[in-house]
Amino acid sequence: MLNVILLEELIDRVLKEDIGTGDITTNSIVPPGHTTIGFIRAKEPGVVAGLPVAQAVFRRLSPGISFQQRVREGERVQAGQLLARVEGDARAILSGERVALNFLQRMSGIATYTARLVDLIRGYKAKIVDTRKTTPGLRLLEKYAVRVGGGQNHRFGLFDAVLIKDNHIKIAGSITRAVELARASIPHTMKVEVEVEDLAGVEEALAAGADVIMLDNMDVQTIARAVEMAAGRALLEASGGITEQNIVEVAKTGVDFISLGALTHSARALDISLDVGELKPL
Repeated sequence: MLNVILLEELIDRVLKEDIGTGDITTNSIVPPGHTTIGFIRAKEPGVVAGLPVAQAVFRRLSPGISFQQRVREGERVQAGQLLARVEGDARAILSGERVALNFLQRMSGIATYTARLVDLIRGYKAKIVDTRKTTPGLRLLEKYAVRVGGGQNHRFGLFDAVLIKDNHIKIAGSITRAVELARASIPHTMKVEVEVEDLAGVEEALAAGADVIMLDNMDVQTIARAVEMAAGRALLEASGGITEQNIVEVAKTGVDFISLGALTHSARALDISLDVGELKPL
């Protein structure tokens, strides 16, 4: 589910950025007190994500706008398929069009790419997860889109999980000491994840009692060896250098998770358009 309060704050900020003191073009051409109908369509195949966000954008500008979804969130659609019908104040629809479509295209692109990777490793136990490599200010929506596409979320931010990375280990002096310091500061209900770069790191992280071990930029053979070493004592997450070309081989090793920053930083936006009908007076 989307956090409604954070979503409203985000939409207000983005609408202010785009509309500013007013939509000069629309207000010059479209008379007040008129309605129209807008048809939102996919221009290419993909997985739809963000329809509730698009609806919220239009209703923020005009609460009386009708937004009717014609497909479900997360549905796979074809080129030309009608996604939603929006009807109401013509000025609000035209002024909100770009912001609504920007969200919808971005989120659908992420969901589409995530779904493609999930499909590739279907049948293996590994789960696709995202990272914090998100667009500043859009993490809420981008991580939501990953879930819509069938992936899972890693930590949302620095505040909700422990992930000890290489620089933390350098400062602490060792993996063992870093885990000890983290354990002493967090609730007993919180897990500790450690990033390691080699099998020696895997061994030390296991001995230190890490709950999750991130295997950073390891080749498939080394990942497979790490799975054997762990023998279920910790969850293993493969990360770094993973692409559509090698993800199946990584999944075959038996890791529990495969994390990819590309889900959110490199997914191509899905092409979606809005076309309006006739202008009618209220």
